Amino acid sequence: MDHERSFTTEELEEVILHLCRMKAEEFAVIGYEQVSEREIRNYFNDKYRHKGHPPLHQLVNDILSLSVPQFMNWMTMQAFKGAPF
Repeated sequence: MDHERSFTTEELEEVILHLCRMKAEEFAVIGYEQVSEREIRNYFNDKYRHKGHPPLHQLVNDILSLSVPQFMNWMTMQAFKGAPF
């Protein structure tokens, strides 16, 4: 029998931040030590701002497959917009 566990909003945010922390650590290993888990979370908040958040499995995939160029392009655009990091 397949039982899908439902998460509280707080648990879901904790899981997402953990994945973002893992991605930030991955970026640090390849020389991008300044990238924080919160900045990566902000990237995804911005990415899904108009479409709404995707299903959890897609969000997990998106976080784990985020590349440095994708993230840095977004950071550059945020700098041009004058957005605080």
